[in-house]
Order: sequence, then C-alpha cells, then structure tokens
Amino acid sequence: MHPGPPLPPAAARLTRRRALALGLAAGGLGLAAPVLAGCATASSDDGPDPLIPLVTRARADADLVTAVLAADPSLTGQLDPLRAARSAHATALEQEIARVAGTTTPVPAPAPATSRAGADLNSVRQAVADAAREAAGLVSSVPTARAGLVGSVAACCAAYSAVLGAPPTS
Repeated sequence: MHPGPPLPPAAARLTRRRALALGLAAGGLGLAAPVLAGCATASSDDGPDPLIPLVTRARADADLVTAVLAADPSLTGQLDPLRAARSAHATALEQEIARVAGTTTPVPAPAPATSRAGADLNSVRQAVADAAREAAGLVSSVPTARAGLVGSVAACCAAYSAVLGAPPTS
C-alpha cells in the first residue's frame, strides 16, 4: 500500500488566514466578505469597556479588606492574600482595557463610592461573593481573548468566597 503524497509543511497548509490572503490577492473580495465578517471585533464606539466595573469592584474590594484589617489585624493571615489578589485583578484588568484601547497607560477606574464604616469579615464575604457572580456573568459576553482573564477573576473570587464561608443571608 502506497502512503500517498506527503503532506505539505505546516507553513504551506491552507488556513483561513491564508485563504483570505489568497482571495484578496486574487481580487476575490466578494468571496472574502463572509470570512471578514467572522473576524469582526467590537469597536471602541460600542460604549464603555465592560471590564471597567470589574476594575472598580476589585479596587473597592482591596480597599474594603484594608479597612477590615485596620479594624481587626488578627484577620491579616486570612485576608491579606485576598487583598493582594484583588489588587492584582484590578491591575490585570486595567492593562487589558489599555491594550484594547491602544494605549500604554491603564485607564484608571473611578474611585469606589462606598463607605468603609462598619467594615467586617461579613462585608468582605459578601463583596467577594458579589464579585464572583459579576465576573462569572460577564464571561460569556466578552471576546474569547478576554474570557480567560474574566474567568480567572470569577474563579479566584469564587474560591475565596468558599474559603471565607458564605455571606450571611438577610
């Protein structure tokens, strides 16, 4: 049995990108239009970046944890990793917003307008549970390139929510 002709090297295989390039080079823009439609990305005219509320919440959560730790330093071992994670989330989300916007400077999130009076472990539990739900709800609506980041934020917040225990129900 003859194995047939050898397969072309990977560089010579016909990929969608290559087919598009060949179609454009041959003047086949009419044929390439459906392919181009599948490659469309959201424009900056679609409104504010959907990651901005996640940045705002991440910064607010880090600030909340700081306030709780100031009131009860005995929680440092339990809450300091959460504070670091939420600060890292804010930074990563800001960098992604800046990348999509085409800037080198992260877009600062608006300052949270929440009061820190009476901040306690229960308020941290509630905040991280809310953050997990918000990020998880956004995963399916963001482009694939952003879904990993948003999903990581959701998973991290869900994990901390589980570790800290469920927030009390009112």
